[in-house]
Amino acid sequence: MGLCHGKPTSIPQENSQENDVISIQNDHQTTPSNLNAKRSNFFNFYSPSPLHINAFKNSPSSVNSTPLRFFKRPFPPPSPAKHIKALLNRRNGCVKNKGGSIPEGGEFDVGLDKEFGFGRNFGGNYEIGDEVGRGHFGYTCYGKGKKGSLKGHDVAVKVIPKSKMTTAIAIEDVRREVKMLRALSGHKNLVQFYDAYEDEDNVYVVMELCKGGELLDRILSRGGKYSEEDAKIVMTQILSVVSYCHLQGVVHRDLKPENFLYASKDEHSPLKAIDFGLSDYVKPDERLNDIVGSAYYVAPEVLHRAYGTEADMWSIGVIAYILLCGSRPFWARTESGIFRSVLKSDPIFDEAPWPSLSSDAIDFVKRLLNKEYRKRLTAAQALCHPWLSNQQDVKIPLDMITYKLVRAYICTSSLRKAALAALAKTLTIPQLTYLREQFTLFGPNKSGYISLQNFKTAAIKSSTDAMKDSRVMEFVSLVSSLQYRKLGFEEFCAAAISVHQLEGLESWEQHALRAYELFEKDGNRPIMIEELASELGLSPSVPVHVVLKDWIRQADGKLSFLGFVRLLHGVSSRMLQKA
Repeated sequence: MGLCHGKPTSIPQENSQENDVISIQNDHQTTPSNLNAKRSNFFNFYSPSPLHINAFKNSPSSVNSTPLRFFKRPFPPPSPAKHIKALLNRRNGCVKNKGGSIPEGGEFDVGLDKEFGFGRNFGGNYEIGDEVGRGHFGYTCYGKGKKGSLKGHDVAVKVIPKSKMTTAIAIEDVRREVKMLRALSGHKNLVQFYDAYEDEDNVYVVMELCKGGELLDRILSRGGKYSEEDAKIVMTQILSVVSYCHLQGVVHRDLKPENFLYASKDEHSPLKAIDFGLSDYVKPDERLNDIVGSAYYVAPEVLHRAYGTEADMWSIGVIAYILLCGSRPFWARTESGIFRSVLKSDPIFDEAPWPSLSSDAIDFVKRLLNKEYRKRLTAAQALCHPWLSNQQDVKIPLDMITYKLVRAYICTSSLRKAALAALAKTLTIPQLTYLREQFTLFGPNKSGYISLQNFKTAAIKSSTDAMKDSRVMEFVSLVSSLQYRKLGFEEFCAAAISVHQLEGLESWEQHALRAYELFEKDGNRPIMIEELASELGLSPSVPVHVVLKDWIRQADGKLSFLGFVRLLHGVSSRMLQKA
């Protein structure tokens, strides 16, 4: 769906109070009864799936509107929040119309450059067939290659009308989507991009044809619930492609069951991520602020307009929750109600079937649905979670959070380094397994050490053009240019540990107490408040005696437990931001 809204629906005049709203629905509302319906010009922007037209004939079709909390039957789509509508109108160049319709284009596109530089001979290379789905960025048709390597092969053609590109933002969205698909294509769980064309009227994006239908359809066909083993297979594939995207600096921003298709109808068919129409680039040290996504899957920080790749992990957590119990973790009949639930409510884990599921499965979902984004698992970390540990052929990729944490570690104080070293000694075997995987990817030498130059070399090995477009490589170069000694595995663990993620665990108190005991034995020493303030990089204008007085024990002048925990959380991050 995307942009927290869906397609406008034709509503009878007597329901005038609903005439001015954009409904929140599924990306494409194609059902067997309307597959061959005439294309309507009532749609502003589309976000289709590259589905095969026959995919609907022998499998249950996606519901016509957003399902109930439990996936059983549809209910009338809720109205979106007013501030979301206003943002969408600005983004797509729409204005409120008393008749409830949306401008057809042309009213806002004076002077806009709609030339993309794509090939012009679409008709000479492909023939286009029946429409199989539509959304807010275009409609998707069945196609077939007429020449070249795809001659005689079925393809999906996403058609994006230029008449609907009424703002510079809309044009850039299309340009960026094609650029991303071209750069990222090649991952086994990502829909294959073939080529892009244009003419005076449309942009044509030629992609792999996925004939197996949506993940949502399979969820519905199973009565809304998967076994743990089957859910693991789905989650592993989703995390694999998302971790690949995140490494390149691409955040999808609209992850949901409708945006994952099966390549074929085979039970063991690979799952493919689709629809990068709302995706964007983001560096590890940057935040995005525009509200996009689908209401049931939107992360809390998106609603607060400050988010990064962690927002995708929240959406994956919602999908995992649905797979395991068949209901949505956050639900309401209006979009504003959904947003309130996302911001204020907690998912239910004490009702059936959760008590009968494994503790690892519950922990996996909880660590993804943490409202504090810094406490959430990354995609690479999720692939290393004990719940997925028995999955075969799982390749753990580089995790960009490692670069961010190591950079912070190098720029922090010697006192905090000692505290992190103590905390690292409390890590469990699964946590060390993830860190060992990351350390190995950096290519340690025969002596078991890595230099910061290894960080750049490892990133280059995994990079695509998307990593350059997202400017992630600039961040990597910044980290690798820092002057620091070589890191052994023990110090790497201290550098790459996430205190916030550990704090999100039920065992956090035990970690902190044990780490403090080790710190008391090996690293704690008498310290003056002025020295501590200097270590933390506090400004001279800060009343340090007031701020730090409870950090130091009066009895011996050493760091207290409270001060130790606060130090772990990185007060010196202020110093890092100034650097």
